[in-house]
Amino acid sequence: MSALLLTRLAEDNQRLASRFEALGVRTCSLPLLEIEAQVETPEQRRMLLDLDRYQAVMVVSPVAARLGLQRMDQYWPQWPVGIDWFAVGAGTARILEQAGLAVQVPQAGQDSEALLALPRWQALLQQPDLRVLIWRGQGGRQWLASQVQAAGGQVDYLELYRRVMPAQLRVHLPRMAAEVGGILLMSAQALEHWHDAAGEDWLRQSAWRCWVPSQRVADSARALGCKDIIVCRGADDDAVIEAVMAHPLR
Repeated sequence: MSALLLTRLAEDNQRLASRFEALGVRTCSLPLLEIEAQVETPEQRRMLLDLDRYQAVMVVSPVAARLGLQRMDQYWPQWPVGIDWFAVGAGTARILEQAGLAVQVPQAGQDSEALLALPRWQALLQQPDLRVLIWRGQGGRQWLASQVQAAGGQVDYLELYRRVMPAQLRVHLPRMAAEVGGILLMSAQALEHWHDAAGEDWLRQSAWRCWVPSQRVADSARALGCKDIIVCRGADDDAVIEAVMAHPLR
């Protein structure tokens, strides 16, 4: 049986691999991204000190949640009140809730569209002088911000990290490719890194079955030549496992 290539961060791959092993799914691990925490700038410090001036904070990933909470611990011994907290995905929400924050997370999807479809957002977008802070990595979630801005709101970004290609990815991918029949891709940037590292072997690798978290990533994969694409109902472990078991590798 071909192996499913897990491409998240190493600790996330390890957790997923254990669950897949229990289900009889063979996996191998090769992170397509590495996370580099950003050094705090004076502007970022000001955003956190002024956190209580925002009506809403959106947190777009578990990494953003962890790093943002670490920053907040320096400035807020008690969480500020009067802020609506939103998370993209159950994993992100879980980290914020463990820190004592009340978080809203969409149940119908794990993307920007699902987040803005929450009833509370419709009320927030009617507020004059709406200010929203987005915790994220470098770049991304532009559509979400554009919708807030179109309604007259102001959006600021707290960019906490950046995603880079692992230094040895081009070395390790060819060594593992022979046993792989499918790949888990959790972002468009992971897709780009895979395509780059595959090099001359891309035509063969693009025939692998791809599991992706959203239609946007599916469209990007299709544009690069991938044809066997499964869109998961989200990016959390349960959604990924559900999609792989519903569309198993042969």
